[in-house]
Amino acid sequence: MNTIEELSKTTGKFLVEHKLKISVAESCTGGLLGASLTDIAGSSAYFRGGVIAYDNQIKHQLLGVEEQILDRYGAVSDQTVIAMAKGACKLFNTECAISVSGIAGPDGGTAQKPVGLVYIGIAVGDRLESIRCVFSGNRQQIRSQAVKASLEQFLRIAGQLE
Repeated sequence: MNTIEELSKTTGKFLVEHKLKISVAESCTGGLLGASLTDIAGSSAYFRGGVIAYDNQIKHQLLGVEEQILDRYGAVSDQTVIAMAKGACKLFNTECAISVSGIAGPDGGTAQKPVGLVYIGIAVGDRLESIRCVFSGNRQQIRSQAVKASLEQFLRIAGQLE
């Protein structure tokens, strides 16, 4: 089983080998994803920056997520994380981005969107994907699982994991 540190190192190695830059747009993870990527020595070669877009106005104003998307689908949706990933690529001038939006709990869940629901958006070049995940545990466990899954999904889409 890969740790967050191992996944971050593998992500960095892939980005360096392919001469790509990455940015992040985070909501429920609150900067943990960017921190995990920059925990790796030499990350300045590929990591440009990130936005903690916790509030919908920040998602809209900084990342360009259309208000209609937020109104119709909500902040926790595949449409929103795709728009966040695109917005991060544009804002930071990167070829790659990872975005995360979810409900870390312990409150805020509904029947349709339970606590632990997280959407991950991945941009690798022209490829855009959204992944829906449901994690369990306390707030910190859900956030940590979201970071790990984000890195795993990035590497899967980039062709680096099975």
